[in-house]
Amino acid sequence: MITDRYKFSGIGFSKSGKRVFESTIYPVIVKDINDIYIITQDTERLDILAYRYYGDSRSWWIIAAANNIGKGSLVVKAGTQLRIPQNLTNIASDLDKLQVTR
Repeated sequence: MITDRYKFSGIGFSKSGKRVFESTIYPVIVKDINDIYIITQDTERLDILAYRYYGDSRSWWIIAAANNIGKGSLVVKAGTQLRIPQNLTNIASDLDKLQVTR
């Protein structure tokens, strides 16, 4: 569904000829009554949680954005409370709208 966070990343080349990616703008993921809350029991990875709850490990960025984590690492420490958004259709729509309005 919305798993490919690179779908909107433009690819270009720097002056030195290196391939560069344009940043993707992510939507604010608002809380929803259907969201699931968990407390990690062991050290977890965002991609594994995304696979468990969404069926696709590439959707890890949704959990990261909803919890303001994941900058530089997919690892989440044990005992961390996480919100797992369930309104994927709305998130996909918001992501699409943000990219079109750039």
